[in-house]
Amino acid sequence: MFALAFLALSLPCVPQVIQVDGSAPPETGLITQDRLMAPGYVLFAPLRSGTIYLIDESGKPVHEWKHGLPPITVYLKDNGNVLLASRIDENPTFFGGGLGGRITEYDWDGNLVWEYVLSDDKRSLHHDLEILPNGNLLVIAWEHLSAAEAIALGRDPRFVEDKGWWPDVILELKPEEKTGASVQWEWRARDHLVQDFAPTKANYGTVADRPERIDINGDHRDQPPLTDAERKQLAEEARKLRELGYAGGDEEKHAESGDAPRERRGDFLHANSIHYLPEHDLIALSTPHFHELWILDHSTTTAEARGSKGGRWGKGGDLLYRWGNPRTYGCGSAANQQLFFQHQPDWIPAGFPGGGNILVFNNGTRRGEVEYSSVDELVLPFDPKKGFRREPGKAFEPAAPTWSYSAPEKTDFFSFFISGAQRLKNGNTFICSGKQGRFFEVTKEGQIVWEYKNPYGGELPVTAGNAAPPPKGPSPVELTSCFRATKLPPDHKGLARLRGAANGEPQERGEDAGKSTGK
Repeated sequence: MFALAFLALSLPCVPQVIQVDGSAPPETGLITQDRLMAPGYVLFAPLRSGTIYLIDESGKPVHEWKHGLPPITVYLKDNGNVLLASRIDENPTFFGGGLGGRITEYDWDGNLVWEYVLSDDKRSLHHDLEILPNGNLLVIAWEHLSAAEAIALGRDPRFVEDKGWWPDVILELKPEEKTGASVQWEWRARDHLVQDFAPTKANYGTVADRPERIDINGDHRDQPPLTDAERKQLAEEARKLRELGYAGGDEEKHAESGDAPRERRGDFLHANSIHYLPEHDLIALSTPHFHELWILDHSTTTAEARGSKGGRWGKGGDLLYRWGNPRTYGCGSAANQQLFFQHQPDWIPAGFPGGGNILVFNNGTRRGEVEYSSVDELVLPFDPKKGFRREPGKAFEPAAPTWSYSAPEKTDFFSFFISGAQRLKNGNTFICSGKQGRFFEVTKEGQIVWEYKNPYGGELPVTAGNAAPPPKGPSPVELTSCFRATKLPPDHKGLARLRGAANGEPQERGEDAGKSTGK
């Protein structure tokens, strides 16, 4: 099977468009294949499956890793191992979509070679991770502050849950031999706040004068109380996430009225993606509750990251750049919002079309009267010598994306949560519409040249631990949903054993634990 899969990739010409059954596209598996697609393999871990899949361009599985855990995201390392972020439901404090707690590493043969757990009443991993060039990992975690601590920092008491408040932290971890890791660097959102609500509390100031700071009340500013219809919609979305098994923890007890996602949530930012630019030692972070992407300076020390001085750009851990919703820093209104609960803002690699730009999956949740998703490419106002440019008193540029993809009939492409996109070396863009488990590749002109609907998933229990049981009846959410999928080029270092199998060579294990080129 390996030999046939690799041979198919090496063929110079693929039939123009393949409708797999000869007449109409199938409901799952390979839908469309065109010669304009980029060669490669797709790596993904369905949310309701205990298996990681690697498929070839014909949609055939060429390798699997069995893990049996409730997964979030997966990445292939250069040595052929995979890193999997997964959920631990039995957490006394944290709950909701993207709940994590565990990272495991498996070798090509599926053996567990490393594990790290951070899931207690003080902190929990969630959503995403990033592999650094030195083999360390950047991870996102929630940290718990009491309601009193949040109010002392300037949070409006009406928007603090009795059980506390969870601003995000970023940790750089150095994996230890078989289990655990040491923290090499840390950034905390709590250190970079501003508020204009309580003059006697910490961080008081004018929000519009401090765009490098995070408005502690920015996630609910200018938002009227929820209507009954909005409450029902949010409750339905929360129910779907629980049914899918994506929202772990005891969410029912915290959100019985359906208002926790906005009015009293502990999850302040809900950071759902992290990416690293080694050329300039920068971190991109997605904060969907603010509908923004942020860029941070990783060149700081941990001490500098807690303040506003130091690092390559001299601003410590303050925000270097933000984009998507300028009203969060007093430079716009709802009419200026351009991101809507986005995922995966990643830098396009140097040497690729658009290299140095950022590509982001714009989910489009509550975008307007018509909800639809898009993939947007941004040209950043960045000077390698001076940093990010911004005219005082105005929003960060660009005024609009330089390129976008949405479906001709906009509502045909919509995933209200999860999902992602990546630019490929031939200039195409690979997209994961996560809710549907739909992966597809488009040209610059928007032509779909490869499409696949994930057929796997559903074998894991709907819930685990103390998560709420799903309602009875048909599922409104696909069991095949995927947090993210990644397209890997045929020459990716981590695929050496697959190439060896195709050529009949001995399958030696790689030892290079460096940065994956697949993210």
